[in-house]
Order: sequence, then structure tokens, then C-alpha cells
Amino acid sequence: MPQPLVIGSRTHSYEVAEGWGALPPGLAFGYTHGVCVDADDNVYVHHTGKPSVVVFDRDGRFRTSWGDQFQGGAHGFYLHREADGRQCLYCTDTKRALMVKTTLDGEVLLEIGRPDRPDLYDDKRRYTPTDVCVGPNGDIYVSDGYGQYYVHQWDARGAYIRSWGGRGSAPGQLIEPHGISVNLRGAEPELYVADRRNHRIQVFTMDGRHKRFMEHNLDLPCSFYFFGDEVYIPDLDSRVTVLDAQDRLVTHLGEDQQAYKQQGWPNLPKAYFRPDKFSSPHGVCVDSRGDVYVVEWISDGRLTKLVRRS
Repeated sequence: MPQPLVIGSRTHSYEVAEGWGALPPGLAFGYTHGVCVDADDNVYVHHTGKPSVVVFDRDGRFRTSWGDQFQGGAHGFYLHREADGRQCLYCTDTKRALMVKTTLDGEVLLEIGRPDRPDLYDDKRRYTPTDVCVGPNGDIYVSDGYGQYYVHQWDARGAYIRSWGGRGSAPGQLIEPHGISVNLRGAEPELYVADRRNHRIQVFTMDGRHKRFMEHNLDLPCSFYFFGDEVYIPDLDSRVTVLDAQDRLVTHLGEDQQAYKQQGWPNLPKAYFRPDKFSSPHGVCVDSRGDVYVVEWISDGRLTKLVRRS
């Protein structure tokens, strides 16, 4: 019997669940950009094919799919437990320039488009939202990662509050703010922004004031997933990074420092990919048992489950 593939470190050891999450006939992934897990450990994948949301149970059995409207634009993906206990999905659509809030089965509850800021946006200065998160009070934060590089804040009903950022590398400025998430591990909530092309994470107060930079152990950070005291970060340059409560390095998972250097990356020949190595991690989440799910920026998608061993 072949030995299981194991990756990680002494404290964070994972077995690769090869073949997990097979699609039924007639359904194919596009670029797999986002992944979330609900309270029952069902796994939701957001990809640019059609339908654009695919749902598996924790054992990898296909459950359902929906979301044709996100075809070609599926990108940011966030599952939030609302104040009333309901679980909702928040999605960004780069093609339609929208943030869309839905139920777990796809019913649209709220849509937020381009902010009414003619000083920032017009026919030439585009708005392209790449990620979304929700604060403790229900405020919605969207990062314009492929447009003018701002973070925008709305209340829970979609009323505009404020914006900050803009192209640059000074404190408060951003270059490709690709991902955004709320850090609840400290005395007060903070916004973590994956300031990707500045090769750093930038931390803000919930009203947009710069607090600090994090510039170590990062290689094009895409987004975040907080699990307990740790944060999991998909580094586009071929690894997943795990940091502890003080944002110190715990381990890198599936690191391949040659993948992103290959001609044609990320869409490499099938023969290049290995189950225990990542090429272009774009989204990550962790279920209740500590198992890790990773999706990658590849034209026909890639979904990996890592089963926690220690």
C-alpha cells in the first residue's frame, strides 16, 4: 500500500487527501479563486466557470452548484455568521464590479456596486473589487484590488461610509490590495489588507487609520483565513503561510519555489503539478477539525484538502 503524502511541520502536519472533491460529469472549474467552509463543514468553492459556486460535504461528495451570474468574474469569497445566527456568503465579482451577499443556497440579499466617488472613478478609472469582509458591527469592507487600489466601507444595509488608500507605498497607500479580512485576536478588531504588489500586509483600524506593516514571511499574499489564534495566508508564489497569534511564522505548506518561475505559469502542463506542492494558491479556509482547503489560480482550477494529523 502506498504511503500517504504528508506535508507541514512537527506541530502542523497534514496528509494530502488525493482526489478529494471530484466534480460530477458536465461540470468543470474555471479559475478557482475562493473557498469557504460553513458550520457543518460543507465546503464552497468560488470559480470563474458556470455555475460559479460548487458545494461539497466534508468527505468531498458533490452536493450542489449555483451562481451562473458570477461566470467570468468570481473572485473574493467570504462566509460570515450574521448577528441573528444566519450564515451568509459575501462575493466579489470583478467582471460586473459588484459585491453580492447571498444565502448559502444562492438567494441574493444585497448588492453593492461602485461607490459614488467621481473623484476616484470614471469611465477610465475602473473599479474592480477583489475581496470583502464584514466587521463586528456588520459594516462591509471591500478592497478594490485591480482598480484604483482603495478600501471602501459601507454599513450593513449598503450605505456608503468612507474610503482610503490609493496607489503608493507610504503608510496607508496600497498597490493591489487583493485581500481583506478582520483580525479579532487582539483587544480590538483590526483590518488586515493583503497589499500584494507591495509584498506586505498592512494593518488598519476599522475606520481606516494605518497601524503597522507586516513584511516578513510573505510572497505575494492573496487573502487570509483566521483559525483560532493563527492566520493562514495563500501566497501566490507557490505556498501557504501559517502565522501564530503574534504573526510569527509557524510553517509554510506545500512550498514550491520553482513553480512560479516556470514559463507559462500559472497555467502549467498537467505533468508539472504534484499533490503535495502548490503552484498558485489564491484562497484558503480551515474547517472545524483543522483540515485545510486550498484553491489555486489556474485556468481549469485546482482544489486541495489537507487533513490535519497533529
